[in-house]
Amino acid sequence: MSIPFSNTHYRIPQGFGNLLEGLTREILREQPDNIPAFAAAYFENLLEKREKTNFDPAEWGAKVDDRFYNNHAFKEQESPVKHEPGKENSQTSMKEKTALESPEEDKDMEENAAFKIQAAFRGHLAREEVKKMKSSDLEEEKTEENE
Repeated sequence: MSIPFSNTHYRIPQGFGNLLEGLTREILREQPDNIPAFAAAYFENLLEKREKTNFDPAEWGAKVDDRFYNNHAFKEQESPVKHEPGKENSQTSMKEKTALESPEEDKDMEENAAFKIQAAFRGHLAREEVKKMKSSDLEEEKTEENE
């Protein structure tokens, strides 16, 4: 970020850019009348999701940015102690647990997608009904003018 007519560049906190990108995407998608209220509701929803799923998009975005700028950040750190076969099994079981939790997130995403699709379809039906009403009103006016 920079200030016009200045050579000073400010560093945006890690993850903040991703939060704003997500908010911007949703604002452009939904086209709300009251943007500040929409932003407040968006961030509340984001906080609720973060508490339920223990997944922070800002933290994830910061890691992605860090990975882009510093590839060494995502290298696995090996401990000096050699891994025992039993410990490797526990790590794979943790991966399986997180894999089992992801369908819950998928279900939330599917529900949100279904809600948006249904809302778009209802809007479509309402627009079609308004078109029919306008066309019938125009026909009535024309018949009245002809009489």
